[in-house]
Amino acid sequence: MSGSDKNEDRPFILLVSIFVGALVISSVLASKIIRIFGLFVPAGVLAYCITFVVTDVISEIWGKERANRVVFSGFIALLVAFLLIRIALFWDAAPYWREQKAFSTILGSTSRIIIGSFIAYLASQYHDVWAFHIWRKLTGERHLWLRNTASTVVSQFIDTLVFIPIAFYGTMPVFPLIKHQYIIKVLIALLDTPFVYLVVILVRRRYSMEGGAAQEITQKGGRYGEGKTPGKDDGEGTQGGRAGDSRN
Repeated sequence: MSGSDKNEDRPFILLVSIFVGALVISSVLASKIIRIFGLFVPAGVLAYCITFVVTDVISEIWGKERANRVVFSGFIALLVAFLLIRIALFWDAAPYWREQKAFSTILGSTSRIIIGSFIAYLASQYHDVWAFHIWRKLTGERHLWLRNTASTVVSQFIDTLVFIPIAFYGTMPVFPLIKHQYIIKVLIALLDTPFVYLVVILVRRRYSMEGGAAQEITQKGGRYGEGKTPGKDDGEGTQGGRAGDSRN
């Protein structure tokens, strides 16, 4: 691996770290229901929304294949967290430790939440990556805001509709939680677009990287041909020329 490749992996590793950390902690935080502007939602909603920001950034810069790998890595992290929580719950407590009941109440419900997260996560995150690239094919290098928002809004609906009943049915009012959480998720999806733009611009400028879709096409010997890569803005080449000559 060249020095350049190692440098380009630094932001990717950082984003994956944020993704996994936000994903796992969101399942723990979700055991508490909070109020935001009069709406009642699991406390993990913000942390979980961060994961969609990260997958959209990775999709935009590194492409669909890497984004799907990150989603699978997140699933493994959730599985490991679930197993470790179950082990901790069944382990005998020290005789002088008096917080076993509270510990079991919080992390016991977290186990159910993580199971709900398994199913909702796989459905929504893989859909998000798929939808993002469908929109990317339609918009090319333009309108990042559209593919970010459109893919996330639908994916979050899938996630909310699957997650809330599994995690909270029988213990909390399901339909109000679905409605309130989805409203908050949509608001966050609308507000996170500037952050997606900011991270994408910073990474591309710092490491002189092109878009993920363009990288995948180039690596597979696609329509741009050998030695030619699409530019960052609507088909302009890396030296300011147009890549149109090598298109089908």
